[in-house]
Amino acid sequence: MTQSIDFNCDLGEGCGSDAAIVPCISSASIACGGHAGDTQSMREAIALCLQHNVAIGAHPSFVDRAHFGRRELSLPAAEIHQLVVAQVGTLAALCQELGAPLQHVKPHGALYNLAARDPATAAAIAQAVHDCDPGLYLYALAGSELCTAGQRRGLRVAEEVFAERGYTAAGQLVPRDQPGAVIHQLQDSLAQVRGMLRDGTVRAVDGQAVAIHADTLCLHGDRQDAAAFAQALRDALQAEGYAITAPAQRGRHA
Repeated sequence: MTQSIDFNCDLGEGCGSDAAIVPCISSASIACGGHAGDTQSMREAIALCLQHNVAIGAHPSFVDRAHFGRRELSLPAAEIHQLVVAQVGTLAALCQELGAPLQHVKPHGALYNLAARDPATAAAIAQAVHDCDPGLYLYALAGSELCTAGQRRGLRVAEEVFAERGYTAAGQLVPRDQPGAVIHQLQDSLAQVRGMLRDGTVRAVDGQAVAIHADTLCLHGDRQDAAAFAQALRDALQAEGYAITAPAQRGRHA
């Protein structure tokens, strides 16, 4: 039986590579106004996804464009719930208008990383996703508090791993201001991906082998070389025998 993996990337962040990335991926998380994105960029990203049969997700974040959503803000759970509902609702309305199904929600940046370790933030996000549509998938860092919160709320959770981000021994992503946070060389990224998918482990920055489960593989779309990385990763996945399909599409590829 052919193994399947979802290959996702962030879109609509103004980085200029979306059109080249979309043909390589199976799902996309579209910035919906918090860290980046506006009505026009969301429409364009949705249209690209429809053109290439790529599943669509919302990519909500702290409302902090000045720092691209990568600065952690201290907000009460009720405000986090509200910002997720508002941003997902904005993209969902455009999807409905354009005849595009919404598949998932994936928090962005500092909100994602906070939810990975903080149960209260994770619970607020899981509740927000459920309130928007209980049928949506929640994309969450593999093995994190957000996975646990989503499962407790009855959501379908896709455990996410990263092609070009470094890991700590605790299975968290290395903060971007620390050494080893970003993998710059393609061959190093490919080696990490093979280890995660084939062996179920990732090598942490301190050298430890950390167990990890992968339902979806992420590439950051704001890299300058994102398009080349996306094509190389797709080629490598297919060479390893993986069918690249979004979670909602799996039944079509039995």
